[in-house]
This record gives sequence, structure tokens and C-alpha cells, in this order.
Amino acid sequence: MAPTLALPLLLLGLAGAEALERPHLTALTPRAALSRHAPRAPPLLAAAPAPAPSPSARGLAVGWAVCGMIGILGGAIKRLAPIAVQPLKQRDLTLVQWGAYLGTLVFFAYAEGYKAFQRKFSPLVVRRAMTLKEPSATAVDVALGPFYSMGLFHATRKRKIVSWSVSSAIFVVVGLVKRLPYPWRSIIDAGVCVGLSWGSLSMAIIYIKALFGSPPTIDPEIGS
Repeated sequence: MAPTLALPLLLLGLAGAEALERPHLTALTPRAALSRHAPRAPPLLAAAPAPAPSPSARGLAVGWAVCGMIGILGGAIKRLAPIAVQPLKQRDLTLVQWGAYLGTLVFFAYAEGYKAFQRKFSPLVVRRAMTLKEPSATAVDVALGPFYSMGLFHATRKRKIVSWSVSSAIFVVVGLVKRLPYPWRSIIDAGVCVGLSWGSLSMAIIYIKALFGSPPTIDPEIGS
């Protein structure tokens, strides 16, 4: 026998001997062979973890922070409103001054009420107030809820810089406006009243929406 055929025949003989030693093994039918090589169905995927519960706006701490902030804005409106309506009572403005009065109302309604409050500050206040229910909130955070919700403390470095800068700028502007003569102080105060009123209303609406399950999605910017 040729040497090249010796090894294949030897392996074939060993395989046959092994098959004889295990008589319980039967030959695979064509169908069984096909089923043996058929692709297996992928295992069932593990159930996805349950989504984290959405933050809730319910609770005394959240209500205190939001309503306290609205109260601060309302107090400012109450102080400025009598000065703002003086031109409406006296009706002594010139045509140019009336134009400035109306222009100031429109400008502050858009720049302060819509852009600053409705788009940015009001959602931030409500969202930060909602974090007062989390374990990371301290008793000081809850007690000073309105100021906490403004981002004056327990916030990121950027948020604290922005919040303190805006608050300081407001005090400076208020001091300068008080020095303006009539009717220019009334004109500026009228615009500020409109902006604050818009902001208070937007904050209340966002808070009510959050109570009914539609909280703002803005980053609360929580920090040290």
C-alpha cells in the first residue's frame, strides 16, 4: 500500500472502531443534519431596567421655593407700580415721551420677560426647586429655598457667578434709576414692571405644568 494512503486509512479505521464502541450513537439523517447546522435563534434579551422616576414638583419645599421667588418678584412689582403708572394718571407726557414709554414696555416684555425669564430663569427656578426633594438637599437649602432656586449657592461655579452678577447688577440699576427725574424714572419702572410681571406669570405656569407631570428639562446646575 502506498505510504500516502496509510495515514488516511488508519484514521478511518480508528474512527470506525470508535463508532463500534459506542453503538448507541445513530447516524444523522439529512433532516437532522440540516437542523443541527441551522442557525440558532438568538437568546432573549435581558429585560431593560425600569426607567428612573421623573422628578416631582409636589411637596412643601418645592412650593416654598417657587412661591417664595414669585413673592419676591411680586414685592418688587408692588413697589414700582405706583411710580410706573404716574404718567397714565397725570397724562402729561409729550409725544416723544409717550413713544419712549410704549417702547420701554415692548422692550422689557421681550428682553426681560420672554428671553430672560420665560426661556431661562423661570425654568431654572422651578427645576432647582424640585431638587429640594432629593437626598443631597440640606436643611439650609430648604430654609433658603427661594435663594437656592435662584442659584446663589449650592450651584455650579458658572451658575453662582451668573446669579450673583445679575443680582448685583439689578441693585446697581435700581439705585441709578431712582436718581432719574420724572417722567424718565416712571418710563423705566413701567418697563421693569412689565418684565417682572411676565416673569412671575411664566414661573407660575411652568410650576403648574410641573405639578401635572411636565417638569422643565433644563439642567439645575447643582454644585457645591
